[in-house]
Amino acid sequence: MTQQPIISLRDVGVRYKRAGSIFRKTQYYQALKSINLDIYPGETLGILGRNGAGKSTLLKVISGILKPDSGEIINRGASVSLLALQAGFDPNLSGRDNAVLSGMLQGYSRKEIESKLEEIQDFSELGDFFYEPVRTYSSGMRTRLGFSVSTTISPDVLLIDEVLSVGDKEFRKKAEQVIIQKIQSQQTIILVSHSEQQIIRLCERSIIL
Repeated sequence: MTQQPIISLRDVGVRYKRAGSIFRKTQYYQALKSINLDIYPGETLGILGRNGAGKSTLLKVISGILKPDSGEIINRGASVSLLALQAGFDPNLSGRDNAVLSGMLQGYSRKEIESKLEEIQDFSELGDFFYEPVRTYSSGMRTRLGFSVSTTISPDVLLIDEVLSVGDKEFRKKAEQVIIQKIQSQQTIILVSHSEQQIIRLCERSIIL
């Protein structure tokens, strides 16, 4: 590609401390090692790999949630949103309040987010549960809320971690249609999936960890 990448990873490594004891030397698990990757504007990049290969860790590094132990992340001014099953919602806040908080944490003003709340609620299909505490939600409902927030506010780079493989059939179909629309609108998307066929169908480039 001739375009300048909007995000670059250079020799990125991440390690996690293993459980140990006072009688044993601290040991580490190397989740990522010497990762070099350029992410280009408007592309749809797929990430494949077995369980434990570091796919979710890589997305957390790209999003800035996790700081690498080695190497560097070069972000050339892109806003990034990570959509994951374990989205960090406050369980005691309502879906509405979590949507506002999530949007503000991604750099949007409260006014901007509140102007999109009706759209977020409609897309999530949560109905009155939108105003109930997230602790009362099923995992599928949390996914609907997270997907609706992240796709409605449209960051420069949308990171999707296994979300298109969960939930009921109709919502999965609806979610994939939205991703296709974003691909056609030239939004940058990085998609983690266990489905090779899904990666082939949606992505123009892929990497395997």
